[in-house]
Amino acid sequence: MALRREPHVLVVGGSDSSGGAGIARDIETISSIGVRTCLAVTAVTVQTHDAGMEIHPSQPDLVADQMRAALQANEVAVIKIGMLATAEIVVAVAAVLRENPQVPAVLDPVLASTSGRALLDARAIAAMKCDLMPLCRLVTPNLIELALFIGSELAVDEDGAVWQGQELLVAGMQALLIKGGHASGLRSTDILLRLDQEPIRFDMPRLAVSMRGTGCMLASAIAAHLAKTSLEDSVRKGKLFVFGKLQKAAE
Repeated sequence: MALRREPHVLVVGGSDSSGGAGIARDIETISSIGVRTCLAVTAVTVQTHDAGMEIHPSQPDLVADQMRAALQANEVAVIKIGMLATAEIVVAVAAVLRENPQVPAVLDPVLASTSGRALLDARAIAAMKCDLMPLCRLVTPNLIELALFIGSELAVDEDGAVWQGQELLVAGMQALLIKGGHASGLRSTDILLRLDQEPIRFDMPRLAVSMRGTGCMLASAIAAHLAKTSLEDSVRKGKLFVFGKLQKAAE
């Protein structure tokens, strides 16, 4: 089937019955960029736009088996990871990433819902930091998540956020995109950090509205564009291969 050969983003995350966040947002975002998705559902939640009432985590083995089936069925170019719910699911997802080191992963470390409900306990946060985050091409924490990961107070300015991000990088991360949505001021600045490189800032006017699912959308958009880049590279290599064969035949 042609579908199998099209680049997919494997979305690993929880459902949101309101449709405001989670895998519903992921699929919408990735599809809008022209990339297909496949799924591994980590939890089923009962939510409105104002509150989260129930969380029912999947069994860790079931999450891992969903991921393996999706990877076997499709040409998965990127894995986008969102809500993981338990430490055991974090470890299971990390195990599948180790089995597939050729597939880059983008992690949105969902530690709490917009309404304030905790979605990962301290043990799961530690597992994410030690076992999962070093395996990911990019991690996209907001300022609250960044502070929790390094056990510090919330950064009060950009310099503080950069310092906290660098502390996390030296723990083995590949790259961080620190989101500035929880900061104050008229401008919102996201900061890309990589080891031994200067920070890159993405500065935009702050919207005067509150929105859910923005973290899901950002990480999903990055994953989708990585998948498209992977496809373009493959096409380019294929054209070079064909050109080389034609050139040899002409000699």
